[in-house]
Amino acid sequence: MVTSEAEIVGSASPERDGPDTVWEWREPSVLLIEDDAGDALLVEELVADSALKMRLRWVRSMADARHVLAQETPDCVLLDLNLPDAHGLEAVSQVRTHADRIAVVVLTGLAEEETALAAVAAGAQDYLVKGRVEPDLFGRAVRYAIQRKQAEQAAVALQAGQMQAQENARLERGLLPRPLLRGDGIEAVARYRPGRSQALLGGDFYDIVQSTDGTLHALIGDVSGHGPDEAALGVALRIAWRTLVLSGVTGAEQVARLEEILVAERVRSEAFATLTSLTAAPGARAVRITRAGHPGMLLRSAGRVEWVEVPGGPALGVIPGLATWPVEEFAVPDGAALVLFTDGLFEGYVGRGRERLGEDGLLRLAREFAGRPPEEFVDGLIERAEGLAEAQGGLDDDVAVVHLRRHTEQTREETWEGTQERR
Repeated sequence: MVTSEAEIVGSASPERDGPDTVWEWREPSVLLIEDDAGDALLVEELVADSALKMRLRWVRSMADARHVLAQETPDCVLLDLNLPDAHGLEAVSQVRTHADRIAVVVLTGLAEEETALAAVAAGAQDYLVKGRVEPDLFGRAVRYAIQRKQAEQAAVALQAGQMQAQENARLERGLLPRPLLRGDGIEAVARYRPGRSQALLGGDFYDIVQSTDGTLHALIGDVSGHGPDEAALGVALRIAWRTLVLSGVTGAEQVARLEEILVAERVRSEAFATLTSLTAAPGARAVRITRAGHPGMLLRSAGRVEWVEVPGGPALGVIPGLATWPVEEFAVPDGAALVLFTDGLFEGYVGRGRERLGEDGLLRLAREFAGRPPEEFVDGLIERAEGLAEAQGGLDDDVAVVHLRRHTEQTREETWEGTQERR
C-alpha cells in the first residue's frame, strides 16, 4: 500500500531502455495529487513497470500539494480532478497558479473525458484515463507532457525576447538619431556601441543639430544605470534637447530645463545624468560649451590630440533646482575637430587586474590615431579600447562618440584625397 507523501522510484532494465527513452530527463520528478489510495497504488505500479525512470511523490489534497510546490519544483504533476478541496477545472487552475512552469497530466475516469479535454484546453498538457493506461503509454505521456511544457516555455521566452529586441530597437532609434545638418559645412561622425553586459540598452545619448542660420549645436550625455527605464529617460532628454535647440533655448537655461525633465521623468530618485552641450556660430572661432558632470573632450588639431576640460557644474538631478552651469567659450583652431564621448570609452578594465584605461590612457590611444581621417580615428579609438578590455570580457558600459569638425577648404581637400586613396 502507498503511504501519503511516499517516494517511489521506477526502474528501467537495459533491455527496455532503448533510444526512445534516452532523453534529457533521465529521472523526472513527478508529483501525484490523488486522494484515493487505490488509484495511487495503480500509478505506483505504472511507474514500476514503465521503461521511463521517474521519482514519484504522492500527496492526498491540493493543500498538501501547495505545501510541496512551495518547497520544490517537480517536472510533472499527475492531477486527479476529484480532490476533497479542489474539483474539476478548479484543480487545474490552482496547480497552474502555484506552478505555471510545471507540466500537468490530468487523471480522470472514463465518464469524465469531456472534463479532461476541457482541462487540456485550460492549460494541462495531457490526460490519462484511470485503469485504461499501459505502462509504456504512461511513461511516454509523462515524458511528452514535460517536453511539450518545455517547448511552450521556450516559445514564450522567444516571443518575450523578440518583443524586448523590438522595444530596444525603438529605444535605440530614439537615443541615436540622425544628425540634422543643413548643407556640407559640418563634418560629423557619430558612433554607439553597447557594453558587453547590455542585454538591455543603457542611457547614453547624443544629438547634432544645425539651425537655419548655420549655428551648430551638439549634445552628448549619459544617464546613470542600465535598462529600459534609463534608456527611456535618455530618449526623453535627447528629444527635449532638440526641441529646446529648435526653440532657441541654449546654455545654462537649456541645461536647467533638461534637469526639470529628468527629475519629473526618472523612476528612481537617485538617477542622474551627465552631459556636454556645445554651440558654434557660423564664422566664430570659439564654441560655447556647457558641461554638467560630464568628462572632458579631445581636441584634434594639426596632427595633435589634447585633452580639453572646461569648467562646468554638477550632473543633472544631483541637487535639483540648486545647481548652476557656467557657459564657457573655447577657441577652436581652423580645421580642428572636437571629439565628445561618454565615460564607457575609458572606464573599461585593461589587462588582468582591476586597472582602468582612464583619461590618460584614452589620450595615449587617441594620439596613436592622431593623423587618421575622422571615421578611422573614431573607429580605431573604440576598437583599441575594446581590445585592451578584451581580457576582462570587453567594455562593460555603453560607448557613444561624436567627432565634429567645421569644413574649410583645406579639410575638404583632405577629405577628397583620403577618399581617392581608399578607392
